[in-house]
Amino acid sequence: MGKITGFLEFKRENESYIAPEKRIENYKEFTVPLKEDHLKNQGARCMDCGIPFCHSGCPLGNLIPDFNDKVYKGKWKEAAEILHKTNNFPEFTGRLCPAPCEEACVLGINEDPVTIENIEKNIVETAFKEGWIKANPPKVRTEKTVAVIGSGPAGLAAAQQLNRAGHTVTVFERDAKVGGLLRYGIPDFKMEKHVIDRRVAVLEEEGITFKTNAHVGVNVDAIKLKNDFDAVVLCGGATVRRSIPIPGADVKGVTQAMDFLKQNNQYVDGLADFKDIISAKDKDVIVIGGGDTGSDCIGTSNRHGANSVTNFEILSKPSVGRPANQPWPYWPMKLKTTSSHQEGVERFFSISTKEFLGDKQGNLTGLKTVEVEWIFTPGERPQLKEIEGTEKEWKCNLALLALGFTGAEKTLAEQFGLNMDFRTNIEASTKDYKTNIPGVFAAGDMRRGQSLIVWAISEGRQAAYHIDTYLMGESFLPLKDDFDLPRV
Repeated sequence: MGKITGFLEFKRENESYIAPEKRIENYKEFTVPLKEDHLKNQGARCMDCGIPFCHSGCPLGNLIPDFNDKVYKGKWKEAAEILHKTNNFPEFTGRLCPAPCEEACVLGINEDPVTIENIEKNIVETAFKEGWIKANPPKVRTEKTVAVIGSGPAGLAAAQQLNRAGHTVTVFERDAKVGGLLRYGIPDFKMEKHVIDRRVAVLEEEGITFKTNAHVGVNVDAIKLKNDFDAVVLCGGATVRRSIPIPGADVKGVTQAMDFLKQNNQYVDGLADFKDIISAKDKDVIVIGGGDTGSDCIGTSNRHGANSVTNFEILSKPSVGRPANQPWPYWPMKLKTTSSHQEGVERFFSISTKEFLGDKQGNLTGLKTVEVEWIFTPGERPQLKEIEGTEKEWKCNLALLALGFTGAEKTLAEQFGLNMDFRTNIEASTKDYKTNIPGVFAAGDMRRGQSLIVWAISEGRQAAYHIDTYLMGESFLPLKDDFDLPRV
């Protein structure tokens, strides 16, 4: 590394935020970038650690020490080239990834880890600003055609890789605009949508065709699609939302989080009026579910002008530090306080919702809960036990269910004749991403279940290699392991 003693000289430094009372006035991103010399110092913190465990922590196998070193030396263009070798869309992961690479950072054993995610975002933003990211269409086209169903991160990554191999690629998206959950699930205050648009413009210039409002299995015939293309890859995500089967679940005001977030994103995009969307304005909001989707609902509710925002999590409150049973370099289940939490919310852990309450008109007025504890027995699954005498009623006008997803929708599986696994994901080989139907592949959340954006991009890249091999007999597209080389 260029600065052998950098990790001893510089402390971890993160981007700062615009104050909560100012940023909740709009839906724009609110991070304040570090100055270039500060970013160089952060790159200098990357150790010459011999075995970069950050590689194994990253599902893409990003060459993290290499681009950190280039940032420290001020060689931003070279850093961008290294970053794009393994990651098609670092502008997405640099904003939205929970950074498992940082939890695997060797420096993180006894110090704060390197700010890998922030460095990644600044590399790609510098590359766009300087005009280094340009369309690079293939010099030679094959006669093969590929249909990509779904334009989320898995679909976009598969499409770009297959296009680079020379195939003619068409992406089918059922919504009005490209991006999947990146566009309709992630609030603009976490990633403004022009970030998607500028990358899609590059992909179109490279020769990829996008067809929106094209819902395969509904207004696009699945069998005709299979017959018209040499290969099909399903990247439609795990979009079946988990419900909560308790009394009152059908009361007006009990709402799926993704419906709430999608409508708000359409409003921000100018595609809907505020009066026509699910609104938290002047309401007592309870968000059920403590993950990232729940956090997004909290931030959005505060921007609507909610009267109060409360968050329930059925699991026990995590520890602030790394738990003893999750040692480095594994991903730890630690207490996460997001920027949305900082904007205003009251959080409760170990609490279970028992019933939704409504008035005579069927409108939500409140809910009932009970406190719970988890019983752990070696060799058995944890058991949930309600604590007697802890029942409570809460005032609530809008309950947002941020409970995750249970698997893929069945429409495509039924129309293509595909097998689904016990988790209702499309059954496809972990070796080559093939389904039980020749020529049909699956990748991303649709294959592996609800996961991270970085995993979706990785899946799309890996699937593209195997689709290219299926079509041509061999492939020169890179696999993750191609870059996972020992360091000297």
